[in-house]
Amino acid sequence: MTAKRDYYEVLSVSRSSNDAEIKRAYLRLAREYHPDLNKDPDAESRFKEINEAYEVLGDRRKRAEYDRWGHAGLGAGFGTDFSGFAGFGDIFEDFFGFGGMRTAARRAPQKGADLRYDLTLTFEEAAFGCEKEIEIARLDTCPNCQGTGSDPGTAPIRCPQCNGTGEVRRVRQSVFGSFVNVTTCGRCGGEGEVITTPCGECRGQKQVRVTKRLSIEVPPGVDDGTQIRLSDEGQAGLRGGVSGNLYVVISVRRHSYFKRQNGDVFLELPINVAQAALGDEIEVPTLDGSEKLAIPSGTQTGESFRLRGKGIPYLRGGGRGDQLVTVYVVTPKKLTPEQQELFEELAKTLGKEVIPQGEKGFFDRLKDALR
Repeated sequence: MTAKRDYYEVLSVSRSSNDAEIKRAYLRLAREYHPDLNKDPDAESRFKEINEAYEVLGDRRKRAEYDRWGHAGLGAGFGTDFSGFAGFGDIFEDFFGFGGMRTAARRAPQKGADLRYDLTLTFEEAAFGCEKEIEIARLDTCPNCQGTGSDPGTAPIRCPQCNGTGEVRRVRQSVFGSFVNVTTCGRCGGEGEVITTPCGECRGQKQVRVTKRLSIEVPPGVDDGTQIRLSDEGQAGLRGGVSGNLYVVISVRRHSYFKRQNGDVFLELPINVAQAALGDEIEVPTLDGSEKLAIPSGTQTGESFRLRGKGIPYLRGGGRGDQLVTVYVVTPKKLTPEQQELFEELAKTLGKEVIPQGEKGFFDRLKDALR
């Protein structure tokens, strides 16, 4: 038969260690060698040995007997039944991280859930800002019972199943001893109290669904995906908790001819061949109305002109972006007889040689050949 190891050696503590030091050593080793966490073949026997050592050293009377007589002084029939072991349930809760802490968390004030509302704006509304009214459905604290869930004049009673603890404890026997299994009370849902006379308005739910109308100030410069937060306009909290927030998410409709990139506005504008060749002063649409734009002679398709300060106001303030006007030359598909004659006369003066863009001219090619 293998001799039992010294219990102080098992827990890696000295004989002068106090109760708190012994408990800390036990929790650390039990966590390390628990069979559900440690798959080493020797973990089970080591875990059993650790519990056996702590059953003795964690009890002042048994520890005194052990210090005086050793293993022989503990008497016959010594085993690992922890059901009569004072404080073991608290230790087990410390070990697994639940129990009183979990109960307190269930009874603590609970923040209400956040809500989302999708708001669609026109291009101009997003650019310059606006005021919008919206309707949202949400849960508010019941005005009849003030969130208690009980009819006015009555109050919840202590849960008879868990005696107000919010938990039900059951002892489970295993090869390692008696373990305490703690579950949420099924009758009160962990609240520790039962509503005997439910509120007639919320039926004991403590909250009621309402529809609320809100006014929203949309700042200038918002864009697709911009979020506006309205504090405390979400679902109501429970047990005195604060309400959640409402997040208004912006989407912007496409404009008929404007496009946007950050603070700049882009516009594609058609001009005729005469305007491109001779130049002209034309009116172009902007977010602020019509603006005059000078088109220089010889303008080519794809050239851009900048109208400063005619773009989108910056969301964080500090001015506006620009408007960029890109022109493209429109070739007429149908000509009047007079226009046909004029273009024919023009064609005689322009010649018929087609020179692809980027290709060298005749004299440049001749110079290359002479070299």
